Amino acid sequence: MEKIVCTKEWSVAMRINHWAMALSILVLIVTGFYIADPFTVYKGETVDKFLMGNIRFVHILFGVFLLFIFLWRIYLAFFSRFHADWKDFFAWMDFKCTYEQIKFYLLIRKDAPEHTCLYGPMQSLAYGGLMIMVFVIVITGLILMGAGYHAGLTALIYKILRPVENIMGGLAVVRYIHHVFTWLFILFIVAHIYMAVWYDALLNQGLISSMISGNKFEKVKE
Repeated sequence: MEKIVCTKEWSVAMRINHWAMALSILVLIVTGFYIADPFTVYKGETVDKFLMGNIRFVHILFGVFLLFIFLWRIYLAFFSRFHADWKDFFAWMDFKCTYEQIKFYLLIRKDAPEHTCLYGPMQSLAYGGLMIMVFVIVITGLILMGAGYHAGLTALIYKILRPVENIMGGLAVVRYIHHVFTWLFILFIVAHIYMAVWYDALLNQGLISSMISGNKFEKVKE
């Protein structure tokens, strides 16, 4: 006999962090592509037009927002009362479980392997990679933002990050890296949504809804 048990999967803080990061990344992608290649100018007097300035403001605003969300996620990784700490990002180091999960994704294995961490092995690799991507996109974004300032906090941040710009090879390379990582985010979003839907449809555990309600449903033997 089997019964379905409702278990707590995500804390409120983790769910807010997830959706806030998702919103920030989406806004940054849309505004970033417009800044890189403006595709429209609305009618009217030139003196009244400030569309690019407004979009750039929104882009910078959500970039700073993403920075604080990233720092909050790092904080949760070390001080969360829920099981979402830094060790979960290294679940892939359980190589036997990683191998079994790859077999599951390739439809060689029927059932998903059990894992003790919050993330499965492949999830830990994906989310660990996401954190690295956020770090790079934020650092390159701060450099690009501060390059045009000569006073204030923004200029100070740019001065601190100037050696990083030099290591990367200059402002043009920083912009190129920023653009490439934008496409990596797009690829991650597509893969993330596809895998979440596929995994949820296959196991029927309410994985997608768990990021809203915080609860997941599992079958256990009585």
